[in-house]
Amino acid sequence: MKHIITKTLYSLIAIFTLGVIGSYANEPRLVINLVIGSLGEHDFERFSDNFTDGGFSRLTEGGLNYTNAYYDFSHTSTAAGLATIATGAQPSAHGIVGAKWWNYVDGRAVDLIADSNGHPVPFSTGAPSVSPTRLIAPTIGDMLVANNSDSKLYTVAVDPLSAIVLNGKAGVAYWVETNRTYWTSSKAYIEQLPTWISNYNNENTNNLYTLSRWTPLYSASRYHHSEVAVIEGIVDKPTTILSEVNLNLANSMHGKMCYTPAGNTMLLEFASSLIAHERLGADEHTDILNICFDPARYIAETYGPESLEYEDMLYRLDSALAEFITYVYAQVSDPRDILIVLTSAHGTSPSYNPTDGARRERLNTRQMEVIINAFLGAYYGSDDYILGFSNRAIYLNHAVLRAKQLDINAIREEVAIFVLQMRGIATAISASSLRNSSFGEGRTRLLQQSFYATRSGDVLIDLMPGWTIEDSSIRSSSVAGYNYDRNVPMVVYGAGIEPQRVTRKTNITEIAPTIAHILNIERPWASEEAPAIEIE
Repeated sequence: MKHIITKTLYSLIAIFTLGVIGSYANEPRLVINLVIGSLGEHDFERFSDNFTDGGFSRLTEGGLNYTNAYYDFSHTSTAAGLATIATGAQPSAHGIVGAKWWNYVDGRAVDLIADSNGHPVPFSTGAPSVSPTRLIAPTIGDMLVANNSDSKLYTVAVDPLSAIVLNGKAGVAYWVETNRTYWTSSKAYIEQLPTWISNYNNENTNNLYTLSRWTPLYSASRYHHSEVAVIEGIVDKPTTILSEVNLNLANSMHGKMCYTPAGNTMLLEFASSLIAHERLGADEHTDILNICFDPARYIAETYGPESLEYEDMLYRLDSALAEFITYVYAQVSDPRDILIVLTSAHGTSPSYNPTDGARRERLNTRQMEVIINAFLGAYYGSDDYILGFSNRAIYLNHAVLRAKQLDINAIREEVAIFVLQMRGIATAISASSLRNSSFGEGRTRLLQQSFYATRSGDVLIDLMPGWTIEDSSIRSSSVAGYNYDRNVPMVVYGAGIEPQRVTRKTNITEIAPTIAHILNIERPWASEEAPAIEIE
């Protein structure tokens, strides 16, 4: 009851203190980008019979629904995907190859967002020091604020990496700290939290939306999946219990936010408050609000896309989105004042350990590092030749190679040829080849689109279809870059756009220039595509 009263209060704040969002202008007054982690395009069709009319179906049936949208690079990590959405560029241009890499000069590991000067606001031991300093290409939000300093840019996510990469350097990104799941940011964006967010935190508002027990939203007989790990109260459907899942992930408050559907609800409730208190869309200056649904990714990875947990999460998110969209449009006098874009940072692989079939193969990267190091040691003497494996790439220790006066390019080629002998490796190509050649087709072209010379490794590998990287904490992942990872939803809704189902092959890099076209602002500088032809 309290959360209903709270939401009603926010609606009244929006109406009486902001006034109804004004009449239609040439550009929408509020752009809302919804990024749902690990959502595959096929999920809309698979689960549509249980979606409400006001959530996913409202967007897909009432807007431009691109059913053949793909990422055009192979290493489909969360960081790379979010950067592509925000900048309209491939990793080869925006430079975000992953969440971490190794520095060739000193051999140290580099974290994309870590910054000792980016202290959390307010200080919390549950929040790291982070900033957008290492972002290279401007985002659509950066371009909006550069075009008009009166425009506002906000991004909300559970994970600081998601919030920062999707947001950019302008505006303010918010995420949750891990101790109490209070909303926080970095001094790189603001010096202190607005009073209303401090009050929101002090009242433990996120706690209002936790699930005391995770039970199915609908009768279990309506569900397509039957694998289950933590959902309780299933009485009308035979199920298969998932035994290789950590059942304690949701024991903490932060765990409840990450590994149950409650996290998505918390994000939307905070976003609703943000719209009201920060007066988003309240004047003629267009604002952008990005919402990244990290819990969807955590649930897909942990329980698997075939699980009842993943399916139920989508139904609950659909219901929460219906409420949120209704709330947003209740603030406007003309629906064309709102533009909503929906997509995902990547899809996800089938689970490696299905309950109804043989296990799929996984690559043990630590074992691979040891074998490569032994191979090089046999020829050039025992030493630490490998810094590590990340972003589907092997990072060599350049300091050791230089000390031994070895030709780095030659060693790269030797390693690339050697790793092809290992099971699960479909392709291996050296950084030297990727720098000096242009690949116009096939999987090698996708590898090249993932390559950024100063951040990618020395040898990039391509896994065989169905293979994933071994990780004991997850059943599914997105990093192989096959169709199940790259084919994601892309929906553009509102702003007077007529509904249309678009089946042409579409690149996710079209999102940012399309938004820029609708807003009549300059495209992000690294963007590589024209706006979607359907809105030109």
